[in-house]
Amino acid sequence: MFEKLLIANRGEIALRVIRACREMGIKSVAVHSTADADAMHVRLADESVCIGPASSTDSYLNKAAIISACEISGAQAVHPGYGFLSENAAFAQALDDHGITFIGPNAQHIRIMGDKITAKETAKELGIPVVPGSDGGVPDLETALKVGTTIGYPVIIKATAGGGGRGMKVARNPEEMEISFRTARSEAKAAFGNDEVYIEKYLQKPRHIEIQVFGDGKGNAVHLGERDCSLQRRHQKVFEEAPGPVITPQLRAEIGDVCAKAVAKINYIGAGTIEFLYEDGKFYFIEMNTRLQVEHPVTEFIYGVDLVREQIRVAAGLPMSFRQDELEVSGHAIEVRINAEKLPNFTPSPGRVKTFHAPGGLGVRMDSALYGGYSIPPYYDSLIGKLIVHGRDRPEALSRLRRALSELVVDGIETTIPLFTALLNEPDIQTGDYNIHWLEKWLEAQFSRDGR
Repeated sequence: MFEKLLIANRGEIALRVIRACREMGIKSVAVHSTADADAMHVRLADESVCIGPASSTDSYLNKAAIISACEISGAQAVHPGYGFLSENAAFAQALDDHGITFIGPNAQHIRIMGDKITAKETAKELGIPVVPGSDGGVPDLETALKVGTTIGYPVIIKATAGGGGRGMKVARNPEEMEISFRTARSEAKAAFGNDEVYIEKYLQKPRHIEIQVFGDGKGNAVHLGERDCSLQRRHQKVFEEAPGPVITPQLRAEIGDVCAKAVAKINYIGAGTIEFLYEDGKFYFIEMNTRLQVEHPVTEFIYGVDLVREQIRVAAGLPMSFRQDELEVSGHAIEVRINAEKLPNFTPSPGRVKTFHAPGGLGVRMDSALYGGYSIPPYYDSLIGKLIVHGRDRPEALSRLRRALSELVVDGIETTIPLFTALLNEPDIQTGDYNIHWLEKWLEAQFSRDGR
């Protein structure tokens, strides 16, 4: 087992890894920018190393600085968390070249799944169902129009190197294709330095269902069921739950088995998530995230496992501590993402937190790096915490979430807490009858009623 591990991240996910290390008797090393000198992850780690100025490009995305921090501290392994360098194949390879263990899959698997076209082709080869679409990248408008006619409108144009909704446009007919195609390429070029796009069938009312998989790198893999992440704004998840309200045990076993066999076949190591659109009883592959997900706590709650601990174990060469037949769903869990944002426009709201009080009680977990007096820097993602609840069933989980939200106090800045309080009053949320378009339509209706 590792004696010392460096966390190449910040905020709540850095704390999450530090806590796992402490329970395992592993020394932790925090890295931080100058803007994060007073951050909670820096305070709680056994050691800390400043790796650069506030800009993430010069700090948390600086591969050389992080590798230097490993050499200075003597860290034998790096946990990347999520975001930043967590799915950067070059970083994983550079660590390997320096004899440092990357807590995650190998560079080849990150590279394969990081390109959406290659990922889709690989998924097909592994027997994972995919959305009908173009065979690879679409080089020009003429080809785009042919693809649209072949698979039928509406279609969605996506950047091959995309993420977070950038470089993604819908064309509902041939007339819309020209502007959507050119806009998607332009956005992709600006965001990723790569204007290649591909085209898929645009499903009308799908849900976003993702399957958690875990492999030991030696041909063994399991699935830990699904998470429903359909409540999204601009392709960003805000509310996640497990198990999915519309997924039956039989469906879970079927798609889970397909995914587990697929990652076992390629000797995948560590945590991964295979994401699907789900409509009319069918799953369609979107992408695979080769890292820990923001919403992993809901899976931990219903299966009673520690995914971060497991990541560290298998990276150290130990076998998985559970088998597929030992994994059983227990109850229902929900996570809401608390952002430092001002409603109704969701504009960032950094600043000094005057008071922070986390909710507690049975079945409540608050993952956050906030504390009273902490100043949230304006340089990074606006996520400041995740409130996760667990109940014997979905109604109890919803009731527990309502209670926990009423206890949560974050004074001094604007947050998205009121959004979730309002959502819990909606009949569709109470029954689980929603899809990936539901939240944006609801927000539009809310703002229209309020005259904003």
